[in-house]
Amino acid sequence: MKNDIIAYLPYKSSFLFVDNITELDADGVTGDYTLRKESFFYEDHFAGNPVTPGVIIIEIMAQIGLVVLGIFLMLDGDHEKEITMGEGSFPLFTSTDVSFFKMVLPGEKVVVTSKKQYFRFGKLKCVVEMHNEAAELVAKGIFSGIIKNALVKN
Repeated sequence: MKNDIIAYLPYKSSFLFVDNITELDADGVTGDYTLRKESFFYEDHFAGNPVTPGVIIIEIMAQIGLVVLGIFLMLDGDHEKEITMGEGSFPLFTSTDVSFFKMVLPGEKVVVTSKKQYFRFGKLKCVVEMHNEAAELVAKGIFSGIIKNALVKN
C-alpha cells in the first residue's frame, strides 16, 4: 500500500528518485533509492571519478521526504478542506537548507527519513535526513514546499 503513492509522483524515467517507501503516515515518511551507475549525471561529474551531485542528493531527499509526504497528506484528507490534490497538481519547493556530511557514489543505496514540522495553509515543512547503507548521515536539512494546481488547457 505504501508504494502505491509512487504512482502519484510527477516524475518519470531518469528523474524518478524513489524506489521504495517503507514507512508512511501523517507525521513522516521513510523511503530508499539506489543510485544507478549508468545515470546521466555521472558521465561528467566527475569524469573518471563519479560522485553524486549535491543537487541530485537534494532532489532525492525532496522527492521522498517532501513530495511523497505532501501527496499522502493531500490524498489522505489530513489537510485544510480548501486544498485538494487533483489532475494538474504539482509540487513546488519554497525553500531548502541542507548540510552535507558524506559523498554518495554510483550504486549506493540511500535511505531518506522525513519528519513533518507542520502542514498548514497548503505549505509543508519537514526535517529530512539521508543515510547510507552503513547508517552514516549523508545529508540533513529543512525542506518546505507547496502543492500548486495548474490550469489544464485542452
